[in-house]
This record gives sequence, structure tokens and C-alpha cells, in this order.
Amino acid sequence: MSAVPAAIMKALGQLGDRAVAAVLVKSIALTLVVFAGLGVGLYFALVEVSARFAVDAAWAGVAAVLLVPLAMWFLFRVVALAVLQFFADEIVAAVEARHYPALADCAQPLPLHREVAVATRGLMRVLGYNLLALPLAGVLVFTGIGPAVVFLGVNAVLLGREFTDMAWLRHCAGDERGNPVPRAERALLGAAVAGMMLVPFVNLLAPVIGAAAGAHLVLRRIAAGEAEA
Repeated sequence: MSAVPAAIMKALGQLGDRAVAAVLVKSIALTLVVFAGLGVGLYFALVEVSARFAVDAAWAGVAAVLLVPLAMWFLFRVVALAVLQFFADEIVAAVEARHYPALADCAQPLPLHREVAVATRGLMRVLGYNLLALPLAGVLVFTGIGPAVVFLGVNAVLLGREFTDMAWLRHCAGDERGNPVPRAERALLGAAVAGMMLVPFVNLLAPVIGAAAGAHLVLRRIAAGEAEA
């Protein structure tokens, strides 16, 4: 388990690298653009509903102001992860270059069509499992902490997988199911990043930190395996 905190600390130490910082800026900007678009779309949809039911259009603005933050809270990890998938190779390559140069030469960057396919599958998994968790969270809402625990558990498993797969897919030689990081380590990483995503402003950094930390967990095991061989 100590590998996860060490990987997160290394990821934090690399946020200042030019390549990682560039991905951070791009992913944050694109994530905010997506949410801005969703907010505008929601507002005009509410205006249309107000017009159809002869309700004062001012209520559309009020409803949008209330609903957009709620949508951001629920959808942030989904949108941020989907956006990050398109820049994942750049983060993993930066980690390889700085910490695992011997592995950089044997990495196989993903072509665009595969990046899109991986991002789409990841998006569907995160969105689908979070929607499936909604009924259980609703049943536990009276406990106060129950829904948070449910979503933390679900996203710990999902995020841990996604963040380690980003690096593994560059080295898997076609064996996408052979991720070498134990499930317990993946879940711990996912839980840590899911927790970061609940903290304002830190949540903007969390996906990149998770991707870099996941790369460390995968690459150290690949390096260890090659050393033993």
C-alpha cells in the first residue's frame, strides 16, 4: 500500500514539468468549456420549458444557477476523466521520460482512434456505474454520510482502473486485461483521487495527479518485472 502515497507524492512533484503543466492547463480549460456549454444549454432548455408552461423566464435563470453547480458536482469526475483521456499519453510519456527512461523506448503511443475508443469506454463505465449507484445512495440518504460513502467506493474502483490503464495500454502488447497493479492499490489510488475531487480547486488538479500516480504504479511494476527477468 505504501506504493500509492509514494506515487502520489512523485506525481505532485512533477506538476511543474512543462509537459505535465501543459496537459494540466489544457484539461482544465477544456473541462471548464464543457461545463460552460452545459450551463448555457441548460439555461436555454429551461427558458423553452418556461415559455411552454407560461412561467416567468426569470425562473429559468434561477433554476440554472441552482442546477449547474449540482450537475458539476455529479458530473465533474465523468467529464474531467473523459477530457483527460485525450491527453493521457502526454502525462505517461512525461513520467516515463523523467523516472523510467529505459521503458520509454518500448512504449507504444495510442493512435487517435484508439484513444477515442478508450475514452468512450471509460466514460460509459464511470457514468453507468454512478447511475447504478444512485438508488443505493438514495436509500442511504437519511444516514447523511451514506451517499458519500457509496459514491466514494464506486469511484475508487473505477478511477483506480482508469488511471492505471492509461499507462498500461502503452505497454500491454495487446493484453489490455493484464494490468499489473493489484486491485487494492488501484482502489486506494482511486479513493485518494475521488477525495481530491471533492475539494474545490484541488479537484481541477486531481485527474492529472491521478494519471501521473497511476503511471508510476504501473511502470514501477513493469521495471521490476524486467529487472527480475
